[in-house]
Amino acid sequence: MADDSKDPKDSDSKSSTLIGEAVKKIFTTGVTAAFMTEESIRTYLADLKLPKEILNVILAGASKSKDEITNRVSKEVIGMIQKIDFVKEASRFAETHKFKITAEIEIQKKEPKKES
Repeated sequence: MADDSKDPKDSDSKSSTLIGEAVKKIFTTGVTAAFMTEESIRTYLADLKLPKEILNVILAGASKSKDEITNRVSKEVIGMIQKIDFVKEASRFAETHKFKITAEIEIQKKEPKKES
């Protein structure tokens, strides 16, 4: 006689696998969200069918991450630029390079104004 009942361990295993995949996808999205638009995040997470509140929390976190990354990168770039001595660098460049300037000058006589 065949047993048609489902094994509870089997459904628990599938459920935990789905939850694990969902958590993995949400975590991955959180990490990469700083480089994605809001619409791409929504599209990426659409198949998870998350409640609006959770989706809004993820989108808010993504926005905050973008702002933090932008601020940190900006501060680093500004710090690097402030450390550069442009006069010294220009002098060093001029010492190791030869400048060649070619110009053409043409002088033309003005046409006298015609008086009527």
